[in-house]
Amino acid sequence: MKVKDIMTTNVVCITPDTSVLKAAEIMKAHRFERLPVLEKDRLKGIVTKDRLLKAAPSQSMPGMDEFVHHLLGKMSVSEIMETRVITIGPDMPVETAVALGQDKKIGCLPVLEHENHGRLLGIVTTNDFFYRILNPLLGIGDSGLRIKVANCDDTNKMRAILDIIMKHDGKILTMSYSRISDRLEKQLIVHFESEDAGDIVKDLESSNIEVEIREREI
Repeated sequence: MKVKDIMTTNVVCITPDTSVLKAAEIMKAHRFERLPVLEKDRLKGIVTKDRLLKAAPSQSMPGMDEFVHHLLGKMSVSEIMETRVITIGPDMPVETAVALGQDKKIGCLPVLEHENHGRLLGIVTTNDFFYRILNPLLGIGDSGLRIKVANCDDTNKMRAILDIIMKHDGKILTMSYSRISDRLEKQLIVHFESEDAGDIVKDLESSNIEVEIREREI
């Protein structure tokens, strides 16, 4: 899967001469944490919620509200935006983009037509990674039943598990295989369309395969 498969393309943007007050209003209206700043279709920077908050002076003195409102209405985002923006191309693999975001500790990556100086095509955020990759992978929000198979650490065991599932015509919606973060143990999570996997669980247990039904909380 590539970045272009999950990126948001209808990006709300502002220009460098947009006032800080207007940028704050746009963020509040759309519940955004950041806004790309464009000039002639070229990315000039990014304004974040944190930068907007830092731009506002203290309002501890009486009568400061009106002054602050006036000040932020005159100040442009070009004065506070982040100009050193890490960008990516649309054909970058999603896993590479995730690793880049984690390494740089950023939750937003603008996607440019030509990675460094091209036209803005879209944007990917932490929410995109969760809602468009992790949620479908884990079947979050879907009905059905999940089972967890512990110590699933070789292909022979996985083949035996799948043979038992196939014998019962179990329809798999999603399947994930991962290592427990603090141990070497690997586990397999199988998400079935049916709400009843009793016969499958019995056969797995009779084959000395450690399995449990996962409670569905969402």
